[in-house]
Amino acid sequence: MQVIRTIIWVALLIAVIVFSIFNWNPVEVTIWDNLVLETKVPALVIISFLLGFLPTWLISRGVIWSLNRKIRSLEIAAKASSVSAAAREAEREETARQELAANEAEAEAAEAEAEAETEVEALDTETVEEPVEEPVHEGPVEPEPVAEETPAEEVPTSDDDAQEDAASADPTDNDEQPKDASTPT
Repeated sequence: MQVIRTIIWVALLIAVIVFSIFNWNPVEVTIWDNLVLETKVPALVIISFLLGFLPTWLISRGVIWSLNRKIRSLEIAAKASSVSAAAREAEREETARQELAANEAEAEAAEAEAEAETEVEALDTETVEEPVEEPVHEGPVEPEPVAEETPAEEVPTSDDDAQEDAASADPTDNDEQPKDASTPT
């Protein structure tokens, strides 16, 4: 577009130069009764062209500038809107991801809980199916007497030592109790 515009301006300049060469004659222009301007024809044509073209060109430039300002402000608002919309969309996506992760975690927890419950139920059914029998005791349980072994050093070597050991032993340890004359039989 810029090339076409440049070609038009160059063609217009060539036309003005050609016109000026062929019409280089003095002209008198009366502005007021006592004010007369003497100029050449090409200068008069160029001034007339600029008086008609410049105001129109300045107005179009002003409108273009104003419209460009409006377009820029709308673009900035649209970018801000799209950025905020993109931020909202990203926030929605992040929230959806977090909710999905929370749902997955809840599902895994529920699955683990269900597995634990099935294991507990399986253990309960195993214990119910195979009850453990415990011996039933009636009354207090007495420990069985353990036979005491006498070390080799304490083994009596003679009958005298055996009698001494028997005399020194406590009478309650023996199964036989001495009979007393005062107790009736």
